[in-house]
Amino acid sequence: MFTNLIFDGYVAWHLVVAAVIPTILLAWLGARLARRLAAAGIRAIVRDTIAQSSPGVRGPLRLVGIAAFILLAGILVFPAFELVGLQPRTGVNLSRLESWAFGPGLRVVLIIILAYAAIRTTTLLVSRFEFELNALTGLDALERAKRARTLGTVMTNVVTVSVTAIALLMVLREVQVDIAPVLTGAGIVGLAVGFGAQTLVRDIISGFFLILEDQVRVGDVAAINGTGGLVEAINLRTIVLRDVEGTVHVFPNGAIQTLANRSKDFSYYVIDLGISYRENPDRVAAVLREVGADLQADPVFAPWILMPVEVLGVDAFADSAVIMKMRIRTMPLKQWEVGREFRRRLKMRLDREGIEIPFPQRVVSIRPEREGAQ
Repeated sequence: MFTNLIFDGYVAWHLVVAAVIPTILLAWLGARLARRLAAAGIRAIVRDTIAQSSPGVRGPLRLVGIAAFILLAGILVFPAFELVGLQPRTGVNLSRLESWAFGPGLRVVLIIILAYAAIRTTTLLVSRFEFELNALTGLDALERAKRARTLGTVMTNVVTVSVTAIALLMVLREVQVDIAPVLTGAGIVGLAVGFGAQTLVRDIISGFFLILEDQVRVGDVAAINGTGGLVEAINLRTIVLRDVEGTVHVFPNGAIQTLANRSKDFSYYVIDLGISYRENPDRVAAVLREVGADLQADPVFAPWILMPVEVLGVDAFADSAVIMKMRIRTMPLKQWEVGREFRRRLKMRLDREGIEIPFPQRVVSIRPEREGAQ
């Protein structure tokens, strides 16, 4: 009786089994593929913040696998019945499935392939561009590589999101899903963003020009609103710094009032050296240049020093010392290593030369008591 509701005519159970078993196998394979794709999407979104073994991840993946299995089994089982010679009364018949597969189905597959190819091509081009720049040497090559890494990350994210959204809308249209409400909702959201999310829009616009004008790049050392640190990430909405203590600071791009890039193109290490008023400034300047020349001749530090030491001369007269100013031009982010080594060598050389580095002194005058004072 039950078979009469589904099939016309005589039903041979061995034919039913012959149709159901391959259908279940295909549906199982399709469900596994859908679960793998869903897992890859979740990994791309949550990255390392949530473990893949977490219940919050396994639950949605299990649901995706079950839904995909039921959907594929329900679609494929009735055409399978027709292939083995049965006559199902309901379900998707073989001719309809065939016409959809060679019509909208092919277009869906083509859309998915083109979207994947566009994303992969963008990723490979960005990776290749970064590799070529990293293979070069010199200061300019280093700066170009940092900018390429920053722009490459933003470009990859923008292309991935844009292509995925467009491909999803096109696939929904091919499977006869009305996308007009989706487009209408997107328009309403855009209008709401325009009126109610002005800060977000300001952050995105500021981030775009921040990257376009090459003001700062990933790997630079910068001070933003008075907070200094290493730039770890630049996004369209935020910029991330990590200070010397390891603390991560996140600044919305639209809230940046001051930005000081300490490693743009090159860096200077500035030293204010206090010497005794009894010392000859010309002699001290000669010693500074000699120490700088020795440091520049060292093969360890030579690649980082771009110019000989500049002795700018006497800069100020302090209470107990004459202040001489000098600076060393170095590659970005190398000024501190070069400066520390220069100070170490300078201290040893000043000790050998007998040049005094004074400490604060105070002259105290004692007046004799006047006669008759009590």
